[in-house]
Amino acid sequence: MPSNPERFRIARQHNQPGIYLSIAHKPGTETLYLGCADFKVVEVDSASPRPTFREIGRHASYVTCVALHGDTLISGSYDRRLIWWDAEARRQVRSVDAHGRWIRNVVISPDGRLAASVADDMVCKVWEVATGRLVHTLRGHQERTPHHFPSMLYAAAFSPDGRRLATGDKVGHIVIWDVTTGREERTLEAPVMYTWDPRQRIHSIGGIRSLAFSADGNRLAVGGMGQVGNIDHLEGKARVEVFDWQAGRRTTEFDGSRYRGLVNRVAFHSSGNWLMAAGGANNGFFFFLDLSRNRLIREEQVPTHVHAAAVRADFEAVYAACHQRVVVAELRG
Repeated sequence: MPSNPERFRIARQHNQPGIYLSIAHKPGTETLYLGCADFKVVEVDSASPRPTFREIGRHASYVTCVALHGDTLISGSYDRRLIWWDAEARRQVRSVDAHGRWIRNVVISPDGRLAASVADDMVCKVWEVATGRLVHTLRGHQERTPHHFPSMLYAAAFSPDGRRLATGDKVGHIVIWDVTTGREERTLEAPVMYTWDPRQRIHSIGGIRSLAFSADGNRLAVGGMGQVGNIDHLEGKARVEVFDWQAGRRTTEFDGSRYRGLVNRVAFHSSGNWLMAAGGANNGFFFFLDLSRNRLIREEQVPTHVHAAAVRADFEAVYAACHQRVVVAELRG
């Protein structure tokens, strides 16, 4: 099983007009599903030297998230809808008016039974994947920031056993939910990931953009951006924090070396010894952190912003959705 992030390399890049905002990978294949800024959901064989980006269907606005289990693909959009697709048949199964504001993320539980969506209405909703039935409506995030502006709910992640769900918002507030009961189990705070400009722009930026549990479920990684000087740009340092969430204790803090911008994806290696962060500002990045030593192991620059990334089989490959391209990287040996 791959275990050496120092051997991480970009293997190929597929240049294609468009902005790719979200990505899901079909296990055992090189097939990817992408959510696009032109409102499309597309399929692509990333192993092909000249891949065709084949449209599956459309939303009425940006497709900000896609999640896959088996042949069930779920997409979410700024149009506030979730759409279920039969990925194999490339057809729509159902559409749900899911949220009152923009949908930011959708994730499917490891057993494929439940999906969770988060949106700027500051609600997390849990759905039965097979039927589209609403199971829980989870309210644990404030609708407005401490400075009285609308907040945003960006990130969600299931634990590996599917028993817990984490959600994270613009001001750095994290809630851990019991999936069975829908009850709030723990809250955490990552306030450095939120910047407020009280003088010139009267505006805020940042927020938690990615979450991931470790394989044993004991730690939670949080990705975002550190404090920002120029509120109009993503010029804060890329930031990762790791929590022993049950103890409510932060165990790791890392400001992303020379990389600036948002950490849009975090993922632990199964060993728990290191994790990957991916994201960007104008340019993109991957970097790997040794959690025992709190140091950078490996970094790889991408010439464009990484909006989302999918990990194959414990880092055999990483697939990234970017501006104007899809990037495939590999970690060998």
